[in-house]
Amino acid sequence: MTERVRVGLTVNAVQREAWVEPRQSLADLLRDDLGLTGTHIGCEQGVCGACTVLVDGVSVRACLMFAVQARERSVETVESLAGADGGLHPIQEAFSECHGLQCGFCTPGLLMRTKEFLAETPAPSDEEIRSAIVGNLCRCTGYQAIVRSIRDAAERLASENEGSDS
Repeated sequence: MTERVRVGLTVNAVQREAWVEPRQSLADLLRDDLGLTGTHIGCEQGVCGACTVLVDGVSVRACLMFAVQARERSVETVESLAGADGGLHPIQEAFSECHGLQCGFCTPGLLMRTKEFLAETPAPSDEEIRSAIVGNLCRCTGYQAIVRSIRDAAERLASENEGSDS
């Protein structure tokens, strides 16, 4: 049996601790050990983007990152987006209202990539949006609705930020 390693990390603003095998993926830690099943596992090769989470604010493929690499770091999963009252985040609202999801399998990864992208590029062009999501594969939507959703999310976040400035 492989010796387990203690990993302390912050997940969705909550300090967590787990004992993991050295080669256990971050995706498996999140899903199996912490019960955060919003992080989907698709290809397990870092190609599809379904497992995208933010580590210290940067999107990573949780299937390719070892859990031990997340030690003492901050991880955000799709579960972090909804408000404490259960209300949807503006990005989630936009995806829902603009039909940026169909089967929903790719959606958690796209939402997390969108969160990072819009923090960096608050008023993106469609070309910038397409470039930003190139690593997140969707088999259902044809991407038009996803681009529209991200554009709408940017507008919602801008309106929210204008409201908080006054």
